Parts: sequence; C-alpha cells; structure tokens
Amino acid sequence: MKFILRGSVFVVLLSCLALAAAAQAQHSQPASNGANSVAITQTLLPASPDGDCTFSAAADDAADHGLDLANLDRSVKPCDNFFQFAVGGWIKSHPIPPEYPSFGSFTELAESNRDKLHTILEAASKNTAAAPGSIDQKIGDFYFSCMDEPAIEKAGIDPIKDYLARIEKITSVAQLQAEIVELQDAGSGVVFSFGSQPDFKNSSMVIGAAGQGGLGLPDRDYYTKNDEKSLKLREAYTQHVTNMFVLLGDDPAKAAAEAKTVLALETKLAQASMTRVDRRDPDKTYHMMDRAALKALTPEFDWNGYFHAIGQDSVASINVAQPEFFKAVDHELTATPLDDWKIYLRWHLIHEAGDSLSKKFVDEDFNFFGKTLTGAQQIQVRWKRCVRATDGVLGEALGQIYVKDYFPPEAKAAALQMVKNLMSALRDDITTLDWMSDATRKKALEKLDAIQLKIGYPDKWRDYSGFKVDRGVYALNDLRGAEFERAYRLAKIGKPVDHGEWGMTPPTVNAYYSSLLNEIVFPAGILQPPFYDPKRDDAMNYGGMGAVIGHELTHGFDDQGSKFDAKGNRSDWWTPEDLKNFQARGDCVSKQFDSFVVQEGLHENGKLVEGESIADLGGLTISYNALQKILAAKPVGLIDGFTAEQRFFLAWAGIWAGSDRVEWERLIVATNPHPLNRFRVRAPLGNMPAFQKAFKCGDGDSMIRPAAEQCRIW
Repeated sequence: MKFILRGSVFVVLLSCLALAAAAQAQHSQPASNGANSVAITQTLLPASPDGDCTFSAAADDAADHGLDLANLDRSVKPCDNFFQFAVGGWIKSHPIPPEYPSFGSFTELAESNRDKLHTILEAASKNTAAAPGSIDQKIGDFYFSCMDEPAIEKAGIDPIKDYLARIEKITSVAQLQAEIVELQDAGSGVVFSFGSQPDFKNSSMVIGAAGQGGLGLPDRDYYTKNDEKSLKLREAYTQHVTNMFVLLGDDPAKAAAEAKTVLALETKLAQASMTRVDRRDPDKTYHMMDRAALKALTPEFDWNGYFHAIGQDSVASINVAQPEFFKAVDHELTATPLDDWKIYLRWHLIHEAGDSLSKKFVDEDFNFFGKTLTGAQQIQVRWKRCVRATDGVLGEALGQIYVKDYFPPEAKAAALQMVKNLMSALRDDITTLDWMSDATRKKALEKLDAIQLKIGYPDKWRDYSGFKVDRGVYALNDLRGAEFERAYRLAKIGKPVDHGEWGMTPPTVNAYYSSLLNEIVFPAGILQPPFYDPKRDDAMNYGGMGAVIGHELTHGFDDQGSKFDAKGNRSDWWTPEDLKNFQARGDCVSKQFDSFVVQEGLHENGKLVEGESIADLGGLTISYNALQKILAAKPVGLIDGFTAEQRFFLAWAGIWAGSDRVEWERLIVATNPHPLNRFRVRAPLGNMPAFQKAFKCGDGDSMIRPAAEQCRIW
C-alpha cells in the first residue's frame, strides 16, 4: 500500500486528490475499463435583473444549505475573473494544510468522509469478539495492524526478506522472469503491467492485457525532458533511490552506484514508452496478439511460462497496448546485465513496500514522493493513512458499513431522479444539434438510452472470504491484499464482463463513466454537499451535482467515448462529415487550454485534457438546460441577491474551490487528463452565452471569449 496517489484512471483533482500526502503516477492497469472521472480590480456586485448592483438581504430557508456569501471575493468583477470572485474568500480562509499538495472542496468533503470511516474502523479494531472472517474482523484487524507501529518497527524488513533472497539468487533470464511475476503479484508495477479488461471489439468478454510500466517516476517525460527543473528532479530521485538502498543495508558508495543503474534502466523503459496523450487514443492501445505473435514480438520473453505462473494457461491471445515498449523490454532482457536487473528489482521491491515498513522507510518515501514531487510539507498522521489503506484494500467491506450508517435510501432516489433529468436534457440537446446528421443522431440516442446507471453502492457486494487478514505484521496484510487483488483481476480473463462490478468504493468523492461498459457511476461519497443537498435550491444542486452528472454523461461522447458504441465496442458510428465537425469542435477546446498559462514556461496540455474539458463544457451546458426546464415550471426569485442562473454558476465554481502548490501543479499538468481547478471554471464559462447573460458581461470582458472563438459541442 502506498500512502501516495497512484496514476489510475480515477485519479483527478476531484477524487482522492488530496486524500494522499503525495502523488505518483504508476502501477495502473495496462488498459482501463475505459473510465473517465469528473475528478482550478474594481469592486462590483453582480447585477440584479434590473441591471443595478443592489442586493436583497433576505434569504429563504435554503440559505443555510446553499451559498455561503463569505466565500466570495467582491473586490473582483465576476466578468473579469469568476473563479476568484466566486471562491476567493474560500481560498483565503482555507490555506493549504502542510500535509497536502492541494486543498479544495473535494478534499474537504473527502476529509469529512474519512472522519466517518475513522469512526467505523476505530470501533471495528476494538471489537476483538468479531466473528472470524466477518467484515468487522477483516477491516478491524487490517486497520489495527496498520496502526500498530511498535510491531511494524520490530519487524523491520523481515516481511520482504524472502523476496530479497530470491532476487539475490537470480542467475538466469528465466529466474529473472519468475521474480518479475512474484513482484507483480505483490503489487509492484515492475517492468510492465498485466491485468484484465473488456475487449475493445467484444466488450461483453474480459481479456488479458499487457501494458507499459516499470518506472519509479510518474511518467516517461520525467526521464526524457532535459529542462533545468527536470534535471534537478532526476537528481533528487537518484538521491532518494540511494537513500532507500542505504536504509536497506547497502553502504553509501554502493547505493549511489545502484541508484545510477536504476535510473539508466528506467530511462531506457521510459524512452520506449508511449506518451500520455497517445495513451488516450484507443486505436493506439489495442493490438490483439496470439501466442505466435507474442513470440515474434518478444522472442526472449517466455510468455508461456508467464501465463503458467499467473494461472492463465488457457489464454490464447491478449491485448498488447504498447508493442514498441515490449520490444524494448525484450531487448533489455539480454542487453542489460543480470546484476543490473537484480538492482532494479530490489529497488522496485523496496519502492513498493517501503511505506508499509518501519518509520525510516516511510519518511524517506515521503521526502521525495511527497515533499519534493508534490510540495506537501509533512506526512499525514498515521490514522488518516491507515483509513485510506483500508478503503483501498477492503473498500466494499468498509463501504457496506459506511452506506448503512451515512447514506439513506432517499439520497439514492434523489440522485437517480437528477440523473434521469440530465439524461432527458442531453436527449433534447442531441435531438436539436444543428451540426449532427440524422444518421449519427440516431446512433447517439441509442447510446444515451443504453447507458447503465449506478448510484451510491453496488447491488451485490464483493466477496473477501479469500483474503486472509489478521492482527500480525501490517506489511504482510498489505502483501496479501495485493496478491488477493491481482488474483481477483486475473481470474476475470476469459469470462463475461460482470456489469454489477464497481470501479470505486462507496465512500469515494468522485464519479466516472466507462466507455467499454457504457455506464456512469456515482458513489455515495460524492452525493452530498457541496455537490448535492436536498435542503438547498435547484440552481445550486444543478450547478453542483447536476453538472457532475452531465460531465459523466457527456464522457460517452467526448474524444474517447465517441469511439465506442452503445454496447461499449470500438465502432465508427459517426458519419465522416459529423466526425470531422466533432473533431473540429474538440480542437477548439484543446487549443483554448493550450493558451492557459499555469506557471512561467508551463501551459496546460490541451490534447491531454481535451476529453475532460469537453465533458465539463457539455455537462455544464446540459445541466443548465435541465435547470431551465425546472425554472420554467417553478420560477425562483432572488436568493441572497442572486438570480437562479447566477447561483447555478456560483455553485459550479464552488465545487472547484481550492488552491495548489506549485510542485503539485507541475505534476498534474504533466500526468493528469483533468485541468487545474481554476481553468475548469474559466474555460467552460467563457464559452457559454448563458453565463455572459447571467452576469451581464460585456463582449470585451476577460471572462468572455470572442463569439467567433467560442467552443460549442453539446
């Protein structure tokens, strides 16, 4: 278990973003289930409908559950910098805590959820009478072992000694490959990743999939860029690897030489790796190969032996997401000396296990991956890390208690109704799009109607009976958890897709859409303020949760989702002309983000964030349209001096309230398909005439893009 953020498809500025004290983008499955998560002057008050700048002091019963006026920064015009106007007060009163690289509304809600989980786990850990094998026993004992620091210190590196001994005895490529399997079973992304995924061309079946991996730094670009910041970061990484080898028992000179060996081998892997932008293109990451093709691609790698070792002898073919990467790995199996490979394996063992070992390893791990890489100033207190670890390993066991205690049935029913309202608004939009032909429109509506909805928590909970958990050494529980998870995922290969499975745990503050499953998923953790509150007005709820729902729905039609049909299969269902129009509209969004300056010399990567930004613009648009339907039937006057339309946009900005450390910004821009929060507010609003009208902005105001440059998709 790493107390840092991994690079999964769910990681974003809106999910577990600051649940971790550090971040690292690696160890993701070779190809996901196609999921995209929703997880940045002159004093003037917003104009009233009469055009003046006066406010009504009256507020209705929803005031305590709606807009907090203290969050505003009224020294800024809303038409100049709406993000600062809407949440500048919040940012001022919420400085980033020292243990976080970023802090915002999502983090605040995640902290609240974590407090609830903490209460559950503290009670479970004290319940020594829980029935063996029960949910209470497993979550209680796992959490207890994580909190038992004296036992962790006493154990030292004993939990990984067997791995170290096997690595030391490697004398052949065959033994090297066998140890790669052992380390992957233990949760390491050593050399490459291997897992399961729905077949792009037959999404009802699960196939095996192999993808690039094996890096200690978050992304290939950290090894290939040679600007001053990148060079300094690699120097810091090399020193960190050196320090970890010293903690493992090597003398400093030997450790320093070993660190250089690690960097050299990882650099070769990075140079052969695909960029994050290319990895977003399903056509570039789908290459089905049978065993003969695998042998031709990688003659030195024993795939038959690998499949046997992971219990998949019946596998006839797999998806190789990045063939060129595997060619490079195959070359290095014989070109790189075995002694160098052994050093590399030792590093990845201690890199993966370090934060479950004694304090000296945990602290050194944080010093680089937390402090240096993300800017966090101190590690989170242990109970927070242990809550997150338990949720990560036993999420649906812990989630069963969480939803029973904190997610009433009426919350699920309300969320479902809102989703249906948003789907209706998207249907209306697709039906009236002036740039889409009837042939494409028919397919789009078929896909919309086929989207599966998952709200709150699974209908069928996951079975953890095969996962042994006790009150012994924490690192052993952690290793067994990794082995259990890998076995669970590999066992899916060759079987029909389980459409009841969830990719997030119930307490998660996030949501996602899966192209391969054509489903949207909203865990219980996000269905609460500031996203949704049954006691506040519709405008606030639709600007918050409604826009998030719309975001996930439109992922089905973004630059990735548009390549998959109603059944989740890769399909060219657009007419050539419609596809050309759609891609041009996506390019508009991409170019807009390319223009955003994050720091001196650093811009957003438009192509990397295109899908999420299309979803933001589309989601906000259809949620606004859904609100207009409600207001037409039930008009609402001023609340706290703001119209319903103004409150809608203020709610959207409110869910992105937050600020980031400069190190974190650089990490996110380099690795994350979601833009920074302030740009998630600025970009879509600048393209929406409804925003301009709501706040009576002029054409020349800085928030408003010139009409000819405004991006419109849905």
